[in-house]
Amino acid sequence: MAYTQDQLTALEIALARGEHRVTFADKTMEYRSVEDLKAAIREVKRGLKITNSPRQIRVTSNKGF
Repeated sequence: MAYTQDQLTALEIALARGEHRVTFADKTMEYRSVEDLKAAIREVKRGLKITNSPRQIRVTSNKGF
């Protein structure tokens, strides 16, 4: 499923308010727990390819021939 930034925003607002019901566009979802809501946020972030971890770049060099 393709997720949108609006869906992510709606989920995060609901989490911040302590709500279990999220509405975006013409759909309403009710989550049983905060953990279910957090899992939904993680899923949407994965779908949008948003990560919370910093990117790590390794550089190596070699002296000599």
